Amino acid sequence: MMDINKHNTHILHRFEYHAPVTVTEAVKLLKELGSEATILAGGTDLIVKMKDGSERPRHIVNIKQIPGLRGVNETPEGLWIGALTKISELENSRVIKEKLPVLYEAVRVIGSVQVRNLASVGGNICNASPAADSAIAFLALDAVAHITGPDGDRKVPFGEFFTGPGRTVIKEGELLTGISVPRDVYGWKGYWVRVARASMDIATISLAATAKMDGGVVKEIRLAWGTVAPTPMRTDNVEDYLRGKKLEQNIIEKAASLAASSIKPRDSGRSTGPYKRKVAKGFIHEALTRFAEA
Repeated sequence: MMDINKHNTHILHRFEYHAPVTVTEAVKLLKELGSEATILAGGTDLIVKMKDGSERPRHIVNIKQIPGLRGVNETPEGLWIGALTKISELENSRVIKEKLPVLYEAVRVIGSVQVRNLASVGGNICNASPAADSAIAFLALDAVAHITGPDGDRKVPFGEFFTGPGRTVIKEGELLTGISVPRDVYGWKGYWVRVARASMDIATISLAATAKMDGGVVKEIRLAWGTVAPTPMRTDNVEDYLRGKKLEQNIIEKAASLAASSIKPRDSGRSTGPYKRKVAKGFIHEALTRFAEA
């Protein structure tokens, strides 16, 4: 029989719908249904894929009715962001704009206004795209993913969260419940930049840089990249080189060259590896120059 989805993208295949109202209920369902279940959070990616037939889950688990998974809240340890929090809520958060500017700059370029009003931060992260804007910012902020599953709760640093394109450490039966950002990074200097073919297109290459400065000297620094490797990545060797150094011109030039040689870009339909290395060098030069002048 001909698959009608190939000709009419408004008609979805048949599936079973579940709407748990607690995390415990959701985890139990996800464990029982296994690989046949797909979580519905914001739905901006999932619904499109279901309409074009590229994804055909047998079970949809809608977690939107679960309380406690949405919101931006300060805690003694830092900032807690629920997995169901809309991207627009991050964009409109005063504490994020004032204390975590690199995250603010990242989320405000995700898709259109309509997409940001629907998309959840958890979905943006769990899609595990190498170009995911929020994921790169969280990586530069030492963020931690909070996961609940049949065996209880666990915390995973963002540097260990992504395992490949479209893949994360989340196992069958587990659910991302939120993201925490440590208070230690509040007030760090931030720099966010991306190159894309169009204003609402996914990034060709992006950088989220944060730094704790003292009299022009780098005390701490994080350099997180998008679309230069199979997963969002940090250039730890460049961070190690810069830590404790005053940002003079020769240091900036050396760090920029080191960054360009440390990323792992591949040629694609959007750009080439050599192009991304050239852009990366410019990104680092601009970021460090701004940090030095601040």
